[in-house]
Amino acid sequence: MIAMSPLAQGNPHGLSEDQVALRDMVRDFAEREVKPLAAEIDEKEIYPRQTFDKMGELGLMGLPWPEEYGGSGAAYLSYAIAVEEIARVCGSTGLSYAAHTSLGTAPIVYFGTPEQKSRWLPPLCSGRSVGAWALTEPQAGSDAARQQTVAVRDGDDYVLNGAKQFITNPPFAEAVVVMAMTDKTKGTNGISSFIVPTNSEGFSIGKHERKMGMRGSPTCEIIFNNVRIPAALRLGEEGTGFKQAMKTLDGGRISIGALALGIAQGAYEAALAYAKERVQFGQPIGKFQAVGDILANMATQIHAARLMVYHAARLKDAGLEHSLAGAQAKLFASEAAMRVTTDAVQVLGGYGYVREFPVERMMRDAKLCEIGEGTSQIQRLVIARRIGL
Repeated sequence: MIAMSPLAQGNPHGLSEDQVALRDMVRDFAEREVKPLAAEIDEKEIYPRQTFDKMGELGLMGLPWPEEYGGSGAAYLSYAIAVEEIARVCGSTGLSYAAHTSLGTAPIVYFGTPEQKSRWLPPLCSGRSVGAWALTEPQAGSDAARQQTVAVRDGDDYVLNGAKQFITNPPFAEAVVVMAMTDKTKGTNGISSFIVPTNSEGFSIGKHERKMGMRGSPTCEIIFNNVRIPAALRLGEEGTGFKQAMKTLDGGRISIGALALGIAQGAYEAALAYAKERVQFGQPIGKFQAVGDILANMATQIHAARLMVYHAARLKDAGLEHSLAGAQAKLFASEAAMRVTTDAVQVLGGYGYVREFPVERMMRDAKLCEIGEGTSQIQRLVIARRIGL
């Protein structure tokens, strides 16, 4: 029997019957298949390939994408719920899953030709391949216009040169969706997007980053040394890559909000259980007002974050504007996760600071959610622009 906090019980958020069933299925899978590996993959920095194979068999790897290309055709909210449930027990697995779905696969769904979709989506949706997306460079993080990777047209091909940094999943990807400059004189309007097979001559994986958290999700440098690819692998028209990236990130931020939400939920449940069991001064520590106040704040922040993430996902499902809601959800949920996980360590005291308990790992994992797919500061910039400033 899997223990659930009061927040996770029942259906307080108006989910459909299918979504409740999906949530329960993914939670059961996460408890059985993901949670037992979480500490080891963090400690040894192991990518759990077998877990993703199993997720593919369950239809999770293409959960929100069209059935005609091997996906499950589920709502984006259903996908956000799946990310949340996996991240609840393992942030690393949740991150690689989110990057695969909303970054590595989404651009092909959104912008690919029928031929591109038929070739690349089935292996991604089945889990035979894992998706990766490459925008960030050493000198181009938040400032995408400083891209140095170039793609030069040569007849029926493009030739790519440059390097990308902090890219999730490339060692296990069949192809990476890459942003590159096709016209440096046009700034962001000179960025184009390409599907780059990882077996291309001149493509290589460089440095594997040693990270504070999310240590079981591979983060690497990728290098392009005269990588020649057919022009047929360009996504959309030349110069539309930046607009593609912004649309991709609009959905990706919802998934990072869900990732943060799941990490926070896992930390809260661990702290709540500990507060009920740990006895000091003749009673469980949760009975002391100081500890009770911490847990009450944690529960409230998680509830608010879930409402925001689910709201943004529902807007996306309805085909409505969701840039503002996605940025707000990502900002609030990621910062809430950092507070909740830090408080969970505090509730557990000395035990929270050692690796015997999962909350120290969850605190380390949570920090990335405030950085990846747009820092908290960039989210505030996006929000400020959306509200007319």
